Amino acid sequence: MEVRWQRAKSMQGKGKLTADVTGEVEAEEGVLVIRRIHVAMRLVAPEAARETVERAHGIYTMRCPLYRTLHKTIQLTSSFELRTPTATP
Repeated sequence: MEVRWQRAKSMQGKGKLTADVTGEVEAEEGVLVIRRIHVAMRLVAPEAARETVERAHGIYTMRCPLYRTLHKTIQLTSSFELRTPTATP
């Protein structure tokens, strides 16, 4: 059984960050248990920010309270896609 949650969050300032969160649930002795969660993030930012985004994505997990709480019991993964801002007329 797969369950999907979606949450989008806009950030003020230079870019816009949104994410789709997918959770996978399995039955264990008749009880639904969350086994895996994947966060697919999209950030609108200039290509020049890629190195900074990659570095931040690589280190944020161990500084995230939710990750630190759950990572030993649930497989938590994430990915990001950098999208170049479009010019507005």
